[in-house]
Amino acid sequence: MQGVRIYEMPSCKMVSSGVGMFGEERFERFSEWFSAQKAGMFPKDFLFWDGNGFHWLYQYEEGMAVPEEFDIIDFQGGMYAVATDVDQKTDMELMKREVDAFLGANGLERDSSRAELGNIITSSRIQRILGYEQMDYYFPVKGKG
Repeated sequence: MQGVRIYEMPSCKMVSSGVGMFGEERFERFSEWFSAQKAGMFPKDFLFWDGNGFHWLYQYEEGMAVPEEFDIIDFQGGMYAVATDVDQKTDMELMKREVDAFLGANGLERDSSRAELGNIITSSRIQRILGYEQMDYYFPVKGKG
């Protein structure tokens, strides 16, 4: 069984938290806002580190009520190698080696022009049952050459 899947995200609009850290007021307001959105089949929020802090995105839908303090931005989309593990307990070096082995065997390579993303895929109900949260890690990729 393969432990890595390839997912292609379309270009789209995203609501942006701006750069911040957990515990900061603006970041917490963003978390509260997107957590109040109607849950769908898959999580619509993505988090990444931009070198200065975390940046949280939430997929924008036409007509969505977005607080003025948050920007709506263009998201490039593209192909991602996706791996799943336990949030905050992931051996990132091992995961990256496994992803790189998968990419090498399948004609793909990392795309350093885009940020790595992550999102929690467990609901609060599932988290209570498991005792932890699962996280999807998205590594931007492209075809070799």
